[in-house]
Amino acid sequence: MQNSIVLLLTLMLMSSFGSAQSNTHFSHTLETAASPEKIWQIWSDVPNWNQWDEGLKSAELKGAFALNAAGVLIPDKGPKSKFRITNLKAGHSYTFKTKLPLGALHVKRFLEVKQGRTFFTHEVWFTGVSKGIFGNALGKNYRKILPGVMGKIKTIAEH
Repeated sequence: MQNSIVLLLTLMLMSSFGSAQSNTHFSHTLETAASPEKIWQIWSDVPNWNQWDEGLKSAELKGAFALNAAGVLIPDKGPKSKFRITNLKAGHSYTFKTKLPLGALHVKRFLEVKQGRTFFTHEVWFTGVSKGIFGNALGKNYRKILPGVMGKIKTIAEH
């Protein structure tokens, strides 16, 4: 009995560290012929996020695109939400965080260059006690639309 409990706990712990996508933690990567600088320009132009981010009516950033900068996201449906840039490596990656009841939504965007090609990734995850609730309520749809959102960025960057 004790061995079964240890095995079950071990399997649960191992599954939480796997790379499998879920509604509470997912990502999408695309390759583009555009330069990393072009992708970065699109990503850091917060007032124009609504050109490629499906379901976003508008976005604004108070001040420059910098670490700890704060902004507001206004979706097509639902209440507006505040966000803060919590991690920034200029020209390479950034993460922003939106507080949710008993948790948070994190979005990380990062670039890689391999053999002269640009790869860009959006990673989304929920944290806190409410991560499962928000993963089902919001993450499921975000995960579904993410490839299309990324495709829009690629199209804008390559034209």
